[in-house]
Amino acid sequence: MSLALNYDWDKGRRDLVAGLTVAAIAVPEGMAYALIAGVDPKFGLYSMIVVTTVAAIFGSSSQLINGPTSAISLLVFSALAFLDPENRTDLYEALFLLGVLVGSIQILIAVFKLGDLTRYISESVILGFLAGASFLLAIGQIAGALGIHNKGNGHMQVLQRLWLTLFHGDHVNYKALLLTAVAVALAILLRAIVRRYKLPRIDMLLVLIVTGLIAYLAGWSVPGLGGETVIETAGKIPASFPSPHIPEVKTEWLGNLSQGAFAIAFVGIIEALSIAKAIANKTGQRIDYNRQILAEGLANLTGGFFQSLPGSGSLSRSAINYQAGAATRFSGVVTAAAAALALILFAPLLRYVPRPALAGLLLITAARLVDFKRLFYTLKASRYDAGLVIITALTAVVINLDTAVLLGVAFSILLFVPRAAKLRGSELIVTPERVVRERLPSDPIDPSLIIFDIEGELFFGAAPELDRYLETIETRIAAQNIRFVILRLKRGAQSGRRLHRTAGAFPA
Repeated sequence: MSLALNYDWDKGRRDLVAGLTVAAIAVPEGMAYALIAGVDPKFGLYSMIVVTTVAAIFGSSSQLINGPTSAISLLVFSALAFLDPENRTDLYEALFLLGVLVGSIQILIAVFKLGDLTRYISESVILGFLAGASFLLAIGQIAGALGIHNKGNGHMQVLQRLWLTLFHGDHVNYKALLLTAVAVALAILLRAIVRRYKLPRIDMLLVLIVTGLIAYLAGWSVPGLGGETVIETAGKIPASFPSPHIPEVKTEWLGNLSQGAFAIAFVGIIEALSIAKAIANKTGQRIDYNRQILAEGLANLTGGFFQSLPGSGSLSRSAINYQAGAATRFSGVVTAAAAALALILFAPLLRYVPRPALAGLLLITAARLVDFKRLFYTLKASRYDAGLVIITALTAVVINLDTAVLLGVAFSILLFVPRAAKLRGSELIVTPERVVRERLPSDPIDPSLIIFDIEGELFFGAAPELDRYLETIETRIAAQNIRFVILRLKRGAQSGRRLHRTAGAFPA
């Protein structure tokens, strides 16, 4: 009610501009992320409409934009790998059921107020997951970039499938390879121009338009006499809104889907909350994290019943929404409405989007998925952090992504338990004899100086405890007009550089 009462023309104008700006990249990203998940591009577009709308209505962050993301889509692909990719009916029904499971898990986490558990997940796990995910994403696009079909099946290890595809598969389609190269070059060039001149982020859309025109004018995307095209295209996308659909439930699927659903639910929460918190630090907005988790769950649950790809908060779309001046959550509704309008108006043209161009964009996405500076910093920080990164990344590549996430979370908690209690804080004083010791209740309080001792490892799980000590000091400063604060970090000189944020933000 307060939002409606305080909503004015200026906020409406800002939300409209921001929503339309985000929509310009939402359509190509929706198609691309559906391909990452190994499903029809239309389900990514449906997610841009349904998941984005529901999360915007029920969420807490004014600038967070939800929908499919690269990390979530990779987890979806991993979760559905036990199914035959050629059996589209089962694959899609399992996709929708997965969305329902993910949403249900997230809603339960919100209802039982378990969102605080995500703070115990180390950034090292997130970085390891992203490193493994980016590697898998790049490998997954090689066949599309070369214009050939993937060989093997989802039960094979990813490197084995790559070997079969490259050395026991089709001949390279050099026209497709050319389009991939053009898409990569254009993506790099246009992103540099956008950043240099601070232009609207429509570089992905322009890449698809230019490559689509090249393929069409060259006759590569136009069906020949046999109905085949020289290069593979995105295929026919219906000019219709997502319709209600109750997913088919097969009990033999639940065991395989449940593990992936838990991984997607946790990663989705971490992704959304970290992005919302990062933007809130700039806007000063107070985020209701439990409400945001509930919104994530409602969005994915609803999406499962409307043929949508599961989603979460998107770093790229949320950043653009914020930079474009979004004032309220209504900007997310505008984005979804614009994506729906584009689907209705331009669906016939989407069939001419070249798959190699999408593969090229996804190769660029894979390269941008990892913050290499943060990754190398973490690997050098401590053997614990380095171990978590390596274990999570190797598990992602050798086994699968959902196992990597769950294993990384388990190791995070196991490492946290014996070390969290080691962080100890106490106030010190300097006696008349110039001796520094812990202040006793009977000692007088220095009105101008606080000396505080923090002893122990500044480990990721200790971050909340450290925040509590620092908030206590801030309260003293404000109440007593303290002029000087001295912090003594015993056993923290080396570990101070190891303190990480408990949940890093995802690129998508």
